[in-house]
Amino acid sequence: MTRAHRVLQVAVPAPLFKHFDYDVGANPPARGVRVLVPFGRGKRVGIVLGVSTESTLAPERLKGVLDVLDDVPLFPERLISLLEWAATYYHHPLGEVLAAALPAILRSGRPAEALGIRFWVLTETGRAMDLGLLSRAPAQRRIVQELAAAADGLEAAQLAELLPAHASPLRALVEKGLVAVHERDCLAGGSQALTPGPSLNASQQSAVTAISGALDRFQCHLLHGVTGSGKTEVYLHSIELVLARNKQALVLVPEIGLTPQLVNRFRARFSVPIAMLHSGLSDQERLCAWLAAQDGRAPIVLGTRSAVFVPLKSPGILIVDEEHDGSYKQQDGFRYHARDVAVMRAAREKIPVVLGSATPSLESMQNAREGNYQLIELPERTGAAILPTVQLLDMRRLKAADGLSAPLREAIAVRLAHGEQSLLFLNRRGFAPVWMCHDCGWVAFCRRCDARLFYHQGHHRLRCHHCGHEEPLAEHCPQCATGQPKPLGEGTERIEAAIARCFPSARIERIDRDTTRRKGSLAEKLARVHAGEADILVGTQMLSKGHDFPNVTLVGVLNADQGLYSVDFRAPERLFQQIAQVSGRAGRAEKPGAVLIQTWHPDHPLFAALARHDFPAFVDFALNERRETGYPPFSFLALLRAESPKRDATYRFLENARALAGAPPEVSLTDPMPAPMERRQGRYRAQLLVQSRNRKALHAFLHTWVSGLAESAGGRKVRWSLDVDPQDLF
Repeated sequence: MTRAHRVLQVAVPAPLFKHFDYDVGANPPARGVRVLVPFGRGKRVGIVLGVSTESTLAPERLKGVLDVLDDVPLFPERLISLLEWAATYYHHPLGEVLAAALPAILRSGRPAEALGIRFWVLTETGRAMDLGLLSRAPAQRRIVQELAAAADGLEAAQLAELLPAHASPLRALVEKGLVAVHERDCLAGGSQALTPGPSLNASQQSAVTAISGALDRFQCHLLHGVTGSGKTEVYLHSIELVLARNKQALVLVPEIGLTPQLVNRFRARFSVPIAMLHSGLSDQERLCAWLAAQDGRAPIVLGTRSAVFVPLKSPGILIVDEEHDGSYKQQDGFRYHARDVAVMRAAREKIPVVLGSATPSLESMQNAREGNYQLIELPERTGAAILPTVQLLDMRRLKAADGLSAPLREAIAVRLAHGEQSLLFLNRRGFAPVWMCHDCGWVAFCRRCDARLFYHQGHHRLRCHHCGHEEPLAEHCPQCATGQPKPLGEGTERIEAAIARCFPSARIERIDRDTTRRKGSLAEKLARVHAGEADILVGTQMLSKGHDFPNVTLVGVLNADQGLYSVDFRAPERLFQQIAQVSGRAGRAEKPGAVLIQTWHPDHPLFAALARHDFPAFVDFALNERRETGYPPFSFLALLRAESPKRDATYRFLENARALAGAPPEVSLTDPMPAPMERRQGRYRAQLLVQSRNRKALHAFLHTWVSGLAESAGGRKVRWSLDVDPQDLF
């Protein structure tokens, strides 16, 4: 029963689809302010939503706020309104959505104050000392060695990565006067000596003109430019115009660690402070950047997915680089899509948003065709560079040695003779994806997942790429006891070894997750490539994102058919995007480039479009397929996932969910079905797909359905989630 009295409504981070009422007090805090409140048997940091005159609780049952943590709201009204929309659209508890938009330090209730970033350096005494004096203190000796090699010193996170138990030996070194601690600002300043950008060509200038014509209103621009067409220059010129109006620019990138060149270009072109927000930062660095964006000290903000929620004092433009990239979709917890949220945020802020890509998503292309987005084309590469020639190698007629066909090996030899670089792309790390006994057919499978173990030769171990489980290699087959298992198939590690045998004098640089785990290792590898200290690059999709290698004139795509006939309807689109992006690394300067694609299906329309650099043809083909099958963008999806250590519990929950749904109008539901990988990390996974051609009808149904699921007894016995607009069905 609703009672009429004033209450303070607070969003608390809990898996519950409601706000909580508290005693309003004499001076109610403003909407958007953090408060510390009693919750259950503990305390939680919540966000004030407002004051209401209605509550289901009697006045005497209302608890009071324990502490008001902020003097002013952390979120401006338009941003908190956006977060409320996101909670409604993605059907996720509002308290958890608001918490996800805050830096970890603010979620814990600590003050919204930016402290300097501490870092440690060797003193003059430390640099001059004899390391032999620390022979009985190996941890101190290691720290001194690492600091000696770090010209700018090391921060706590870097020291922890090098030596987890570094606190005590570091403190001892400081007490001895060998190491000193300093503080610096978290903001990355621009270059003092700015580098002027190149002159824009006609297409680039036309793009900047189109964007600049909408700086005072909402407009979604879809910037489709072939690889090497100068999309970044369009971004930079547009941002320059925004800064001249004393506004801020928010630029989203798929992954900051994979785009160091983009960061460096921004620093070289702008003298203003630049805030960076990504997972590689310490909590204090992230808070500092967040507050700098909030109070306007950072006119430019560069960030990954979650930066879409950063508060801006004077927003002027939003840019989403590589808008097609799957990493913009959060895959756990609050499952939002940063690109779609960016478009909605720009509409609410009444500012332009630019979605840039050489291979835009089919959803974005359809929005452009329907007139919702303004399509801007950059059809040619800048300067003297031209698109590379593309040749399909029919592997039905060619023999491959360790994954390399003869034409590909010959092409690499030509580049080596000319002093040019080659890039070999295989989106599979490790030495081999299968460890198999050829006597009895036994294959090594993960004990916790429905997946084969990968063989990693460098570590002489078998690893699961899904749960991280590892096993040592057995000398003999565990099934027949006589056979000796051998690797089957290729990963980047095997390709690297094969290249080393074919070209023993070549300098090879392998770039994948295994070789870039150490902080800074990716930047070091890329620096060697740019310095001409590598002849052949071997790597995964890490090489396809945002890199400009002027001396790479050959790209070889190995095992190009991965994903061609996947159970996921988006797989062909991702395959085209991936190959087109990595192919674009070839011939980006004056030297012409070539791309060799090894495939067993050279007649497939996808490869025909790739060979002609005909993205519109692929879009036509793919959209026709989606239209005939009724998949997005011609329908709207939600995926209910459930998992449990007990298989029966997983399916029982989904069966009950299907029964609870009934027969909603304009909405169809599948029966519960196993996930493509049913068992993962020791849990059984299944899912139920919800589909409708009417977005409003879908969300009206989901609103009621999710509330019922959250309150059901079965919902507390399994781990379940609802994924609106799922980007994969895996």
